[in-house]
Amino acid sequence: MRAVYILWLRQLKRYSRSRSRMIGSLGQPLLFLLALGFGFAPTFSKAGGGSYITFIAPGIISMGILFTAVFSGIEIIWDRQFGFLKETLVAPVSRIGIVLGRVLGGATVAMIQGMVVLMVCLVAGFRFDRTIFLPLALVFMFLIALLFTAIGTSIGSVLQDMQGFPLVMNFLVMPLFFFSNALFPIQGLPKALQMIVRFNPVTYGVDGLRGSLSSNHGYVFGVGQDLIVLGLLTAVLLGIGSHLFSKIEL
Repeated sequence: MRAVYILWLRQLKRYSRSRSRMIGSLGQPLLFLLALGFGFAPTFSKAGGGSYITFIAPGIISMGILFTAVFSGIEIIWDRQFGFLKETLVAPVSRIGIVLGRVLGGATVAMIQGMVVLMVCLVAGFRFDRTIFLPLALVFMFLIALLFTAIGTSIGSVLQDMQGFPLVMNFLVMPLFFFSNALFPIQGLPKALQMIVRFNPVTYGVDGLRGSLSSNHGYVFGVGQDLIVLGLLTAVLLGIGSHLFSKIEL
């Protein structure tokens, strides 16, 4: 447990020292919030969907968490290239403990980033009317962070250098975000696209977060199903990430 705590603390210190990363990671969520949130607001309102800012804000918060979480996991590649990973692996600590410490640290960092994005959304006009469900919304945010930090850890354990990172972003992370319910409702989509959206883990995170924050756009799948899907996928990905990390050779 001490090793897990030390690695968790290390991730937080690394994040706090990188102010440029903190600011830079807000760029894409801000762009989507302002360009899409205000650009499509009149159309969404005329279609009877209500406030598009209220609808899109949970998706933008999930976006901020998702990208930060994946980046935290892929830091394994960076540590490997500069020798920091070797120092960690030769320590008298189980590799499962190392993975748990890194994943919890990365998830905490992503959670903080999500809270920052939430504050930005509030400034932009987002208002949540389910204050009593705010703790549940934080649970969904942390589950999203855990899940995608575990995915990042799995990827970082396999990739040998940063050249494969653009492929991860273009063919995994971006499709997961766009083929979810973050930017548009599921109802009314073609059946083929509905199937893709329903098999996307981001969908259940956004649905749980949106339903916890807004009564106007409630749960599509139900809070129980959202929690079960995210919880099971997180456990599976943590297991996969731990296995792949244990195969890393010095």
